[in-house]
Amino acid sequence: MFWWEGQGPGGLRVAFTDTSAGNLALHVGDDPAAVRSNRNALEEQMGIASGSLRFMEQIHSADVAVAGGQDVPVADALLSPDGSVPLAVMVADCLPVLFAGTRPGGAVTAAAHAGRRGLLDGILLNTVAALRSAGAQDLMGWVGPGVCGRCYEVPEAMLADAQHLPGAESRTRWGTPALDLPAAALHQLKSLGVSAVQVPGCTMEEPALFSHRRDAPTGRFAGLVWPGL
Repeated sequence: MFWWEGQGPGGLRVAFTDTSAGNLALHVGDDPAAVRSNRNALEEQMGIASGSLRFMEQIHSADVAVAGGQDVPVADALLSPDGSVPLAVMVADCLPVLFAGTRPGGAVTAAAHAGRRGLLDGILLNTVAALRSAGAQDLMGWVGPGVCGRCYEVPEAMLADAQHLPGAESRTRWGTPALDLPAAALHQLKSLGVSAVQVPGCTMEEPALFSHRRDAPTGRFAGLVWPGL
């Protein structure tokens, strides 16, 4: 069910699912009851209460929302100011980026959806700013699996549009223009003072990960951050 899992400060847990967890998205044409069953099974595996995992309606924006209540916010990053809310971000080529930081008496967490447009528009910058506004210190970040710089072919004009993102310029294995979103995200996070690591896995190359570019229409896997027991 988990492609990768690890720990953050203060007993926080972080993980990325794979296809064995099933599709976790309600917007890709699957039976909603089947998706909810997948989500319930995931929550059971995580050891959290049924219905407590919080998702977003992701639109490739640079907007950050605060998790709370049962509402599904329209945003591309979700923040838990006290680290108590289990957070999810769904992807199938874009980057799932998880955050955890400490604050006096607790933790601060966030989950962000960082695709090409979001990186260009500042979704990671805005998420880090929101974390620090909530009191986060000693920030850690995990850049999850996404399409790699050897596979993410783009037109020359799109490559030129990303020139202000250090690390983004790349070439495919077959020699055409490409974007390296993981490298760009890592560079950006480190420039912001976030201790960031990359979780291996290219969605285009790994059949155990959903990839919209490879298999559209397809499901979505998730990046998760939640308080441990």
